[in-house]
Amino acid sequence: MSESWLFIIDFLLLSLLVVTAAVLKARIPFLTRWIIPTSMIAGFLGLIFGTELIGWIHFDLDILGELVYHLMAIGFIALSLKERDVKNSPNFLNAGMLIVSTYLIQGIVGFSFFLLLIQFFFPEFFPGIGLLLPLGFGQGPGQAYSIGTQWEQLGINSGGNIGLTIAGLGFIWATVIGIILINILVKNKRFQSSDQDSALHHEDVIETSDPDEIPLADAIDKLTYQIALIGTIYLITYLTLIGLENILTPLGTFGETLAQLLLGFHFIIGSLYAMAFRIILNRLKDKGFKLEHEPNNFLLQRISGFAFDYMIAASIAAISIHALQDYLIPIILLTTIGGFVTILFMVWVVPRLFPNDKLPNTLGFYGMATGTISTGMALVKAVDPQFKSNTTENLVMGSASAIIFGFPLLLLLNVPVVGYIENKPILYIYTLIGLIIYFLGLMTILHFRSKKAI
Repeated sequence: MSESWLFIIDFLLLSLLVVTAAVLKARIPFLTRWIIPTSMIAGFLGLIFGTELIGWIHFDLDILGELVYHLMAIGFIALSLKERDVKNSPNFLNAGMLIVSTYLIQGIVGFSFFLLLIQFFFPEFFPGIGLLLPLGFGQGPGQAYSIGTQWEQLGINSGGNIGLTIAGLGFIWATVIGIILINILVKNKRFQSSDQDSALHHEDVIETSDPDEIPLADAIDKLTYQIALIGTIYLITYLTLIGLENILTPLGTFGETLAQLLLGFHFIIGSLYAMAFRIILNRLKDKGFKLEHEPNNFLLQRISGFAFDYMIAASIAAISIHALQDYLIPIILLTTIGGFVTILFMVWVVPRLFPNDKLPNTLGFYGMATGTISTGMALVKAVDPQFKSNTTENLVMGSASAIIFGFPLLLLLNVPVVGYIENKPILYIYTLIGLIIYFLGLMTILHFRSKKAI
């Protein structure tokens, strides 16, 4: 078989798994009752029937990894191009700081755990692996794989696979443990809203569309235009990354490491370009300028849904059990500790920040902090089927503001890698101190802001 078919064959096999998973979820009562994304089922089918277990399906794990990397960027660019009319609310800042605070406490727990492992059991381990906990749990498989793979370029073994495994176990915490959490919290009086009608008085996030946004016959199909627009922004993102690499690499080890890490944050750069394009376009429209073709909200949502579904399926199918032999027990312990800490943190802090919609917000933020925003929304739907609470807005807009609050984490991720390469363990301590200080700072701000919410 020609090598040109390898990429297509893997994509076609993923397609078969997604179709099979959709049929199984619709027909098997167990899968129907439980909130499990179809793409996640497809991924586990690929893992079970893949080369390392049953061996019926032969994936190229490198190709699957590349799919995860690029589909993540495509999905986020598509979402960022959508037009929303968002009414201002202080909850959005609280939500953003809450999301980043969760990343930080997961990072503190994960990094501390691996520092202890290195001190007493596995001196050859890289402690930064513990920082893949917030990336795999909070950011999802794409980000965890992306950063882990960039670490591999710097000499850390199996970084990408470890990231995918943590993300896969995170999905289990988000879904299986999430269902258990629902049944516990709905019976807890503390999570019953003090204002039962609060869901009817929330600020809406309104998707706006032009009257002619439905695809029409034209010289170019509107779906083609959306894909071309995403591709153009992704090209600009690629050129930006190349430029940053050329600037940072001559600066020495720190510059080289930062350049590699920025490659793992390609989706953030792409999202920022997409949001900037959307803002500029809206201002031009306000001044009477009109493009022949415009971003189409409906089609952009479909493109992002496609990208994320295939990304999740590919990320789980790409897990290499063989490559994880040395890390398997530490990763299971890491994710177990991280999962319980995440539950305790959410149950403690969310009711204080969102007193009127405690239950859906707690479940939504927990689902997003262990899986993706889609698993968060799935848990919310179980207790708020009509999405009358303010959880939807908090998750969506909180994720946007979290990009700003999360920027210092990008810098902290770079420090332990430099310590590992240059054999300077003191940098591990600096990293842990930085995580703790930033966490305490955000929690202090949230404490004073929560008083206003009560």
